[in-house]
Amino acid sequence: MNTKLHAVADANGRPLSFFMTAGQASDYTGAAALLDDMPKAQWLLRDRGYDADWFRDALQAKGIQPRIPGRRSRNEPVRYDKRHHRRRSRIEIMFGRSN
Repeated sequence: MNTKLHAVADANGRPLSFFMTAGQASDYTGAAALLDDMPKAQWLLRDRGYDADWFRDALQAKGIQPRIPGRRSRNEPVRYDKRHHRRRSRIEIMFGRSN
């Protein structure tokens, strides 16, 4: 069975918590499961799969700045810091997969 790992890691790529789903499950499932475990942070890097208004709002309510590129289907583009977004590969490599 194909699985997907959703994780919260610190700035050095060390895992703080994680949640596994079936590979075909939406990234929103992992986002919702890990939301309560989010540590105090300035910002959160994620890929487009986590782009949802409810998730962005929940992060901002916790004082966390979302750095998530917008889905291509969005009517209005979302601004994000591309330099920081590239750093997410550190975390993906730590978990043994890289985009």
